[in-house]
Amino acid sequence: MSIASKMSLSLPSSSHLERQSMGRLFGHCIGETRENAGLSIEEAARLSGMKVSEWMAIEEGTVPQDINRLRAMADAMEINFDKIATLVLVCRDAWEL
Repeated sequence: MSIASKMSLSLPSSSHLERQSMGRLFGHCIGETRENAGLSIEEAARLSGMKVSEWMAIEEGTVPQDINRLRAMADAMEINFDKIATLVLVCRDAWEL
């Protein structure tokens, strides 16, 4: 087996990398929005009814799979749901559809 084929076996697929990158972008934007709202992670999690670890995971790139979770996040940050919906559209490749 050539070196090139050995290397390609260990690389994740481009779709996986794209999902991961878009998830991180989504999380980064959520973190920026939370900070602009003047909320700590703990406050945002509490206001949205989420665990702190769940909110942290989202900011690190794990995308929520439930629209109600997205609505709760928007409410917690006191932003219009349309803002998160637009972010979801921009980062849509983060979700496995």
